[in-house]
Amino acid sequence: MHRQWKKRQVSWEEDRNVAQLYRDGVRKAKAQLEMNLKRDAKNAKKGFYRYVNQKRTVSESVPPRDERDWQTEEERQLQANNRDFNLQFEYANNSIKTSKYNFFTFLPLNLFEQFQRIANAYFLFLLILQLIPQISSLAWFTTVVPLVLVLAVSGVKDAIDDFNRHKSDKHVNNRPVQVLINGMLKDEKWMNVQVGDIIKLENNNFVTADLLLLSSSEPHSLTYIETAELDGETNLKVKQALTVTAELGEDLQKLTEFNGEVKCEAPNNKLDKFTGTLTLRGEKYALDNEKMLLRGCTIRNTEWCFGLVIYAGPDTKLMQNSGKTTFKRTSIDRLMNVLVLVIFAFLALMCLILAIGNGIWEHDKGYYFQVYLPWAEGVNSASYSGFLMFWSYVIILNTVVPISLYVSVEIIRLGNSFYIDWDRKMYYPFNDTPAQARTTTLNEELGQIKYIFSDKTGTLTQNIMCFNKCSINGKSYGDVYDMSGQRIEINENTEKVDFSYNPLADPKFAFYDHSLVESVKLGDVPTHRFFRLLSLCHTVMPEEKKEGNLMYQAQSPDEGALVTAARNFGFVFRARTPETITVVEMGETKIYKLLAILDFNNVRKRMSVIVRSPEGDLTLYCKGADTILYELLHSSCDSLKEETTEHLNEFAGEALRTLVVAYKNLDEDYFQDWIRRHHEASTALEGREDKLSELYEEIEKDLMLLGATAIEDKLQDGVPQTIETLAKANIKIWVLTGDKQETAMNIGYSCNLLNDDMDDVFVIEGHTSDDVLNELRNARKKMKPDSFLDSDEINIQFEKSSKKPQIIPDEQANGVYGLVITGHSLAYALEGNLELELVRTACMCKVVICCRVTPLQKAQVVELVKKYKKAVTLAIGDGANDVSMIKTAHIGVGISGQEGMQAVLSSDFSFAQFRYLQRLLLVHGRWSYIRMCKFLKYFFYKNFAFTLVHFWYGFFSGFSAQTVYDEWFITLYNLVYTSLPVLGMSLFDQDVDDRWSMLFPQLYVPGQQNLYFNKMVFVKCMLQGIYSSLILFFIPYGAMYNTMRSDGKAIADYQSFALMVQTCLLIVVSVQIGLDTSYWTVVNQFFIWGSLSVYFAITFTMYSDGMYLIFTASFPFVGTARNTLSQPNVWLAIFLSITLCVLPVVGFRFLKAQLKPTPSDKVLLKIKEAKKRPPPPSPKRRLRRTSTRRSGYAFSHQHGFGALIMSGRNMRPKSPFATTGTFSPNSDKYKHKGL
Repeated sequence: MHRQWKKRQVSWEEDRNVAQLYRDGVRKAKAQLEMNLKRDAKNAKKGFYRYVNQKRTVSESVPPRDERDWQTEEERQLQANNRDFNLQFEYANNSIKTSKYNFFTFLPLNLFEQFQRIANAYFLFLLILQLIPQISSLAWFTTVVPLVLVLAVSGVKDAIDDFNRHKSDKHVNNRPVQVLINGMLKDEKWMNVQVGDIIKLENNNFVTADLLLLSSSEPHSLTYIETAELDGETNLKVKQALTVTAELGEDLQKLTEFNGEVKCEAPNNKLDKFTGTLTLRGEKYALDNEKMLLRGCTIRNTEWCFGLVIYAGPDTKLMQNSGKTTFKRTSIDRLMNVLVLVIFAFLALMCLILAIGNGIWEHDKGYYFQVYLPWAEGVNSASYSGFLMFWSYVIILNTVVPISLYVSVEIIRLGNSFYIDWDRKMYYPFNDTPAQARTTTLNEELGQIKYIFSDKTGTLTQNIMCFNKCSINGKSYGDVYDMSGQRIEINENTEKVDFSYNPLADPKFAFYDHSLVESVKLGDVPTHRFFRLLSLCHTVMPEEKKEGNLMYQAQSPDEGALVTAARNFGFVFRARTPETITVVEMGETKIYKLLAILDFNNVRKRMSVIVRSPEGDLTLYCKGADTILYELLHSSCDSLKEETTEHLNEFAGEALRTLVVAYKNLDEDYFQDWIRRHHEASTALEGREDKLSELYEEIEKDLMLLGATAIEDKLQDGVPQTIETLAKANIKIWVLTGDKQETAMNIGYSCNLLNDDMDDVFVIEGHTSDDVLNELRNARKKMKPDSFLDSDEINIQFEKSSKKPQIIPDEQANGVYGLVITGHSLAYALEGNLELELVRTACMCKVVICCRVTPLQKAQVVELVKKYKKAVTLAIGDGANDVSMIKTAHIGVGISGQEGMQAVLSSDFSFAQFRYLQRLLLVHGRWSYIRMCKFLKYFFYKNFAFTLVHFWYGFFSGFSAQTVYDEWFITLYNLVYTSLPVLGMSLFDQDVDDRWSMLFPQLYVPGQQNLYFNKMVFVKCMLQGIYSSLILFFIPYGAMYNTMRSDGKAIADYQSFALMVQTCLLIVVSVQIGLDTSYWTVVNQFFIWGSLSVYFAITFTMYSDGMYLIFTASFPFVGTARNTLSQPNVWLAIFLSITLCVLPVVGFRFLKAQLKPTPSDKVLLKIKEAKKRPPPPSPKRRLRRTSTRRSGYAFSHQHGFGALIMSGRNMRPKSPFATTGTFSPNSDKYKHKGL
């Protein structure tokens, strides 16, 4: 890679020399010649490499392999406003495609996917067999109709899903954007934008493609963007155009004449890197990521900007990180494929036994009866007869895997999907958003989730920061007390502070402690100084387009919350220039002279401003992390520090984000000397950062403590309770966020993922592969020292060489631990030699938080767990940066939040609030899983019992492939007689209702362990079916053998025997489904009794004299029903068969529940006991707790905007409202009524 870049640098140097030696025409001719020579080679490889690139998956190792290795481009070359030049490279346009099919490819591709189901391919094979007259024992349409029905139902469902994807693609591709064409701005659709086009974006517009910023409405062509959909961060970021392009402004003539040539890296998925050059008028200018606007960003606080399209559509970094839409199947689907193969083998064995029996019988006996039973035409030997009988029995016994199984599965999944759509308890009325099952094939998988991978911003949090509490001069504010002095919990009915006395107050701001307003109004000096600090010490930019209508644009939402709090309490930050800050203090406008900003960075963890008041006082105001500022306080603050520390512990116990604020009055002579040295340090060519840091440390000493602030990063409603409930269900939650480490950990504590009772929280932040390895091993050694022994099971397992990834069994730690890993460390940990160490260590922890991760890394973490753990994964997020992990996980859930709809459009299920996840899993998921397992167990049982009777009958019919049952019974058994009862159970059954499912999350655990349907359960069903088939054949056979009716006539004929067997069978399977049903409804009763009634009605009708006279060939069993079922001994034999089939099942279940109950049985017993008594009162919530853990410093993780503000490059002309408008809180007009 280094050599490639080196070659390019040499190439660029050569270009520069050519530009200096030759005229522009010669240089352009040379460039054109080079491109023409490359074009033929590129075109030859174009299709192949694009194909390879499409086949890439998100599971490649990190750091991601450079895209240039995979694509045709080694570098990208383009010219502005020159479509003809750019078209020769065949760059992708801005159209995106997330759909799988089109009109022409739908049928072949969909059929190809459906025939990947072994059963579908098997039924196609049966159809071919049935078309051969010599072996066909059933009509061809008995297979064609259900096969076409299954394919059609699945095809229609897939078509609807893909149509919705086409619809969303069309919505995005048809968004309007202004494109500069022939000197005019024309409205174009997004999909028509091409590389090299210049487009205009306005405030709050989504960025259309990856653009090189050319110019903007802001001073010095700055542009503010929000990148929430890329990295989950809500703080604003600033981009700045090159000076040479900033001069273009919005002059369309200059923009049209702009013909700059860009050479840059090929499309890749690196969100934070870009390298290229712009050549304009023979001069080259370096391009980096700070000059790029990426697709997925939103323009903020910028009236307009112009950009040059560098990457479009699938080449954009957002789409490169989106991953590939995959065809998801449930674990039960995969198990079914295996079981179907087992059944096929069992079927082949039975057919082989019967075929061998036929060959022997025909050789020993059938040969001598050819006059009475002639061989079929073309059959001239017993062995050939046996060969044909093998295939005949394949057709007869195929009902062991009936195609109606797959029809029923699709209906059950569709019905359970409707339950999710119709669930009012998952409906969010505030934005009219119901829950939605966007796919109907994954319902039962929701009942088996072991790992949840969650985004943070917008998923766990609301993206809202609120000033919640504060401590001023040793007194805590923010709590509300009743008349008896008891602290009460704040809710929607709590009276808010009335800020109507302040016309500049933010109406959205809410505070409940009236004593703080009282203190402000009484002119308390420390309180005034506290809010004055909050109004001055920040880098917020104000915007006031209408008088009194203030809007704050903050680099960090925390800063915006603090400035807004000061604004409402009477200290209104109104305007700033590079030299001044205008504040309206208690109705009086004051202009402070801004002398210096001591900016924030990750080492200092604090920021300070030095200002001169209108009275001439010099003051340094500082705010920062308590661990840092406490070291800088004057010794006289010791007693106040103790009181403030106590308050900070209380704030931290409530998971609030805390800051300490302090000030210092400065001596004029000292400050003049300091500012002179500061100027020298800021202009030093060497060691500038170190010199400035020393000066900052020098002046930020002996500070006077004012107090502390506490900001709440508002979680979505019910997030802590949901996480606590899911943890009880043995579900592990991993948070994958692009936000900084401190913020991510703080949210971890807020929502009860992390807590002080944990044995340890490991932080992995190594900068080399060895460091990361050592940190992971040290963590694992502490959690499970025995895991390093040679005798450890996993160590032994992985010592054996195997190319196939090994499944790691679950390991138990010796305590409760959490793990936090940063993005750069995760990059090393995901490499081949460390990924095993990562997954072993992380999976032993109760909680894992990955911070500063890219969208692709999110997907790779999910893929890692899927690779090494036999577990079902779920990913949940709300932004475009979550799409890749949503697609990678077994189940993807999208939250329709503030970051757009990209996550929802890529998801399998969607809803509006994270708290609905517990209901989706513990209620709908668990019910769906249990219903599907019961359905499969019953379906396999009833079909084994039904089909194996043919096998036993073969030994008594000369292995002649004659069916036991009437042909109409065979046709209607799965279609009519047994279809509705099992559907009723599979759609309505529930062992406990939704309330108990939520109260006892432990009921979810059997699904994770796949206890209700697995290979062992299948074997038990098969053995039960074999046992029942023996009873169903031999009891009627014995009862009918040489039996006489009461009138002396014989009853032992084939037709009477067939009727008796099928009647026994139908009653037995009906009793069995009654035993399997836990929740009886009118529908279940109707289906079971109705099916039995329909059977007898159809039987007596088909076996009547009238039907025989009308359709003689079709209904040969004339009179059999009334003659056979009128005999008492027949009903006695039926009762005996039913008893022998059902009694062992009832006995086994009773003894198992008494002698060896499962954990689920124990919980169900608790629920039965709990139903007999009233529910206990809910425990009272602890209103106050303390913690020595402190939330991370609540500023943006980026370097602050201090230098930018002091330079004045981002300043607009002074607001006309900044020095007007006063108010007095004590005036009659604004006097607060409640105080």
